[in-house]
Order: sequence, then structure tokens, then C-alpha cells
Amino acid sequence: MNKKQAYPWENPRFRNWVAVARACHVMGQTLARELHPLDIKPPHLDILINLFRTPGISQQDLADKLLVGRSNLSMLLPQMQKRGLLLRRGDPQDRRVLRLELTEEGEELTRKAIAIQSELIDRTMTNATAEECHLIGDVMSRIVNELTAPDEAGSIAADKNPQGITPSGDR
Repeated sequence: MNKKQAYPWENPRFRNWVAVARACHVMGQTLARELHPLDIKPPHLDILINLFRTPGISQQDLADKLLVGRSNLSMLLPQMQKRGLLLRRGDPQDRRVLRLELTEEGEELTRKAIAIQSELIDRTMTNATAEECHLIGDVMSRIVNELTAPDEAGSIAADKNPQGITPSGDR
């Protein structure tokens, strides 16, 4: 904001950032509504997709990928395991590590959820050209890099998301 702008909403960067935040929020709400028939929520979908893409991932590596603490996962993983969607197995090389993988039921549910998410994304982005889609992705990637880059002291600029797991995507 410069001296000529009395309020942050007069700054185009601020207004555009609010528009992005609102779009993200509405997309999250819509995804949650569309996943409801499968009895999963977006945090479950994030876990399922990552286990689908990376079978045998450790619980710690999954937490790092999702930008959450292990404690956030410790609430969801037992529920999902009890439901028969995933397995947690000890690592034969390191008994401190738990490896995660989907069951057949978990893979089937993941495929259904991915189809719902993909259709929602296609429907949402239908008014954007391919070039605009690439531009949005590039800008958002640069923002993530900026916010997660280590500062001079070596700390990550953005703490892990204390609110929970982020919307799924390529992580």
C-alpha cells in the first residue's frame, strides 16, 4: 500500500488476493458438498490421493507433503483405517516408521473422489483459457515458494497449516 491509498482494499494486489482467497474458500466448500455422498471430506481426499500416488509413504513424509503436523494426521488416519480405507504397517528397516497404503476399498473410493474433484475443477475452470490456467498455476506456485522459502535464520516463512489439511493437488 502506498501513501495515496488510504485502505488496503484500494490496492489491486490486496483486492486480487481477496478474490483468490474467496475462490479457494468457495471451491473447498463446493468440494466438501460434492464429496459428501462418499462420506469423506477434503482432508480425507488429500490423504487418499497422496497414498494413491505414493504407496508406502511414511506418516511423517505424508504430513510434510500436506504441510501439516503429524498430530493433525493422528486424528484422521485411525478413522480411515477403521473404515477399511488404509493400512499402517511398520517399516522393516526402521521400527519407528509407519508406512501407509490404501486397501482395495480405499483405492476404489479414491478413484471415485478423484473423478468428482476432476469434474469440479473442469467445470470451474471452463471459462479460463489454457494459457490463463497455466498463468494461475505459475503464479500460485511462486506464491507457495515465497511463503515456504527458508528465511535467513533457516526457518520456513510459513508455519505448517494449523487449520488442517489443504485442498488436494500436486504436492
